[in-house]
Amino acid sequence: MAVEKAYKVTIKVRFDKNGYLCSMKGFFEHTSKRFAVIGSGSWATALVKILLRTQARISWFVRDEEVIQNIMVYRRNPCYLQSARLDSERLDMSADINKVVREADVLIFCIPSVFFEAEISSLSASLENKFVITAIKGMVPDENVTVTEYFHHRYNIPYDNLGVVSGPCHAEEVAMERLSYLTLTCKRNEVAQAIARAFTCNFIRTETSTDIYGVEYAMILKNIYALMAGVCHSLGYGDNFLAVLITSAYREMKEFLDKTHPCKTRETGRSSFLGDLLVTSYSQFSRNRTFGGMLGKGYSVRAAQLEMDMVAEGYYGTHGIYEVNKKHKVNMPIAEAAYNILYEKGNPAVVVRQLTEKLCR
Repeated sequence: MAVEKAYKVTIKVRFDKNGYLCSMKGFFEHTSKRFAVIGSGSWATALVKILLRTQARISWFVRDEEVIQNIMVYRRNPCYLQSARLDSERLDMSADINKVVREADVLIFCIPSVFFEAEISSLSASLENKFVITAIKGMVPDENVTVTEYFHHRYNIPYDNLGVVSGPCHAEEVAMERLSYLTLTCKRNEVAQAIARAFTCNFIRTETSTDIYGVEYAMILKNIYALMAGVCHSLGYGDNFLAVLITSAYREMKEFLDKTHPCKTRETGRSSFLGDLLVTSYSQFSRNRTFGGMLGKGYSVRAAQLEMDMVAEGYYGTHGIYEVNKKHKVNMPIAEAAYNILYEKGNPAVVVRQLTEKLCR
């Protein structure tokens, strides 16, 4: 498919003594910066499909050589999102993460959080002079930090060089080219706007934000609440109750964000907050809702994990938020109910019944 846009103008940028960008203004505007996607799951595949609409070439880290060969021949990812057709002639794929990192300017990490540390443990290529974007919708297990926090503290990457891409956007609808919206979040709005252009095509609209903390934690929390929506649905609770549950989840999310990291410009009614919460809680494509639904039907946590062929980030996010909230002590009855079911072996029916008494107080 033809590339819809191209940007080719020489620019000037300055770097500090550590090699990081002093000023991001102009770094993305009207340039041919090389984008790379790190990861090969369904969301990573969807992002590659989007970027192929606006970029001449894309670098792509795919850890399995056999999968690479399959994509080259059949132009589809044989493991995830098989319905998405990919122009393999414009893909520079490699099973060597260091090769992909070295040849790209903008790195989009899209690895399930549970595998994140193990995958990048082999990363030896420098991240200096790179702009790092996370599309990971979970926390780094054991560390109990977001991915941007991890890159900032572990690799000393300044927040000026970090960004987040979020929904509401399910990979399956991207594959079908149904109109969807993405939010590009960076510390500086002009940078977010410049990156957003690389993701904007005929079936993707974009908006921007500078609230890295808020957007990234909202991505984690909405998975927890969607998981609980699935539990409640399978237990026989109807649409009336689910409306109350999700409304309460929205209030709970807002209170957590406002107490842990106040931000005067935060608009939680935007699509990257409320919209992402709604689609993840209601959509047939939501793996977290599906995972919760299995628990509500009587599956054990382990059995539900084995049954699914994709990672439900809400499982790991529940533990991470529980640990983070030990410090802040925000009242979070829905997140606590999820923790009870997932990690304390609470009976879903009993836990939800107790939760119903807390929602309207």
